[in-house]
Amino acid sequence: MSRSPFDPFATHLDRDRALAILRDAVAGADDGELFLERSVGESLVFDDGRLRNSGYTAEQGFGLRAVRGKVTGYAHGTEISEPALRRAAETARLAVGQGGGILAPAPPMQVQPMYMAADPAEGIPFATRIELLRRIDDYARSRDPRVVQVTVSLASSLQEVAILRPEGGLVTDIRPMARLNVSVIVENNDRRESGGHGGGGRVSLAGLMDPAHWQPAVDEALRIALVNLRSVPAPAGVMDVVLGPGWPGILLHEAVGHGLEGDFNRKKASAFAGLMGQRVAAPGVTVVDDGTIPDRRGSIGVDDEGMPPARNVLIEDGILVGYMQDRQNARLMGVEPTGNGRRQSFSHAPMPRMTNTYMPGGDADPAAILADLRDGIYAVGFGGGQVDITNGKFVFSCTEAYRVRNGVVGDPIRGATLIGDGATALQHVRAIGNDMTLDPGIGNCGKQGQWVPVGVGQPTLLIGGLTVGGSAA
Repeated sequence: MSRSPFDPFATHLDRDRALAILRDAVAGADDGELFLERSVGESLVFDDGRLRNSGYTAEQGFGLRAVRGKVTGYAHGTEISEPALRRAAETARLAVGQGGGILAPAPPMQVQPMYMAADPAEGIPFATRIELLRRIDDYARSRDPRVVQVTVSLASSLQEVAILRPEGGLVTDIRPMARLNVSVIVENNDRRESGGHGGGGRVSLAGLMDPAHWQPAVDEALRIALVNLRSVPAPAGVMDVVLGPGWPGILLHEAVGHGLEGDFNRKKASAFAGLMGQRVAAPGVTVVDDGTIPDRRGSIGVDDEGMPPARNVLIEDGILVGYMQDRQNARLMGVEPTGNGRRQSFSHAPMPRMTNTYMPGGDADPAAILADLRDGIYAVGFGGGQVDITNGKFVFSCTEAYRVRNGVVGDPIRGATLIGDGATALQHVRAIGNDMTLDPGIGNCGKQGQWVPVGVGQPTLLIGGLTVGGSAA
């Protein structure tokens, strides 16, 4: 995917004319910007011993936004040209009217170098990638005779953005992404179970293609599949639950994180609305959103409004201390933006979104947490889930979980779902492990039809009184 650097003002637009059009579009508005993007991506799926799918995507375009109060005028197009920009400006102005506002202070417009500014697939031939997928398939099948199917996916992308502000500031960011995933199906005595593992981040494909990375990923996928092969039906009822470190933080992300985004709280549509400064979680519980962690999937060098990312503490020792904000909602709520204005692409307006959301570790020994569990389950992996943002109610399915009695981890269980609400779950955190771990780099977050890459993480947690859905024990 070798290409010249993305410079729309050298190849498509005159910068001074583009700035004049933008200024006309936001005259009398509170805020606005011109967002330009070029992105490319490649993906390979190797399934059941053969290449099943090979895809390549490429797009570029612009989005022009004018904001006045609660109203947003937004127009976008795939043709980066002065006539297209003028049409977009006219559309944006129709939405905000003549206005009478004064432009909000400009963002710093500085990029924090958090990852390599290069194509993650550069210099790696297509044939080399195909051969890697075959090697992974062969390795997985050689590990255990019960392996009957292997699916491997390899993907990379590069997003290049430029943000022009009406004050004249310009900032650019080059955002790589790479990911490798392995799924294994095992069969024994006519019973089939699956396991999967993978990860990546804003890193080169070369690192993911190293055997030191992909062999442990295969081994972990196979381990999970074999664990599920001997699983028994899950119990049902209200019980204490220990959540493992790392990826189980997806429950925190969904059931709590969305409720801490500024737009939901400004509209009083969140379970956390109006609770600033109050206790919303057990003592010791802290929740952080941090877009500045190097190479992580959810990290950003600059947000999609030109704001620098930050480490934002949302809940501190159980007390609600902050929300995640974009510029518009921060202005309407009388607070500062937090660098969380994100968008899926040029065809979407930004909104408050999470980056890497996690709970820092405590001081408890994870083994001691499990030893103190009298009767409950130990949930290590999660699959799909559903959450109601307005009240935080969630339902999550476990992909790896175990029955625990008298502190002893017993049989793996299948079909377990965790049911509860985020606000109550935070209040019922009884122990926080010292083993905080971030996920391996697999998170995607959906909101109002937009998808962005994110990270999650947490230590081992003991939560009392969650409802476990399953079969009767």
